[in-house]
Amino acid sequence: MIPARLLGGGHLTLRELLTPVTAMFLHAGLWHLLGNMLYLYIFGDNVEDTLGHGAYLLFYLLCGVASFAVQVTFRPASDIPNLGASGAIAGVLGAYFVLFPRARVVTLLPFFVIVEIPALVFLGLWFLLQFLGGAASLGRSSSAGGVAWWAHIGGFLAGILLLMVLGGAGRRRHTI
Repeated sequence: MIPARLLGGGHLTLRELLTPVTAMFLHAGLWHLLGNMLYLYIFGDNVEDTLGHGAYLLFYLLCGVASFAVQVTFRPASDIPNLGASGAIAGVLGAYFVLFPRARVVTLLPFFVIVEIPALVFLGLWFLLQFLGGAASLGRSSSAGGVAWWAHIGGFLAGILLLMVLGGAGRRRHTI
């Protein structure tokens, strides 16, 4: 998904219009894919159990599209391709943040220290890091590649909002 191409005017093909969806299934490399799959493995099943399979699929795809929309809003002239499921997975994190704030996330800290951190703290810190990265990116050229911080932020916030729209917030569970 190339922001400048989507917003540049002119005729867009159906294939180009679908890039916010298809780009979610591409990754920049093995580590990008593995990192996304790790987060999806840790947080995705509980959100899917809460929403149900069909609603979860719709939720996931909408979070991904919303995440690209936010990235495009902050980087409209960028000709750098955006890809990956990070924004959609950030939406899953946003839903988990609301549904399971007291769940414990097993976390590996430096020096191989393993601790359990409440999801509210873990995901709150994750969001803060994304926001700081996004804020720092505002002063940089839109032609520089790197992390799509605003896609992560947009996906997380979309996950929270879509959860409310789909009625998942009413099914909040406090423990797993």
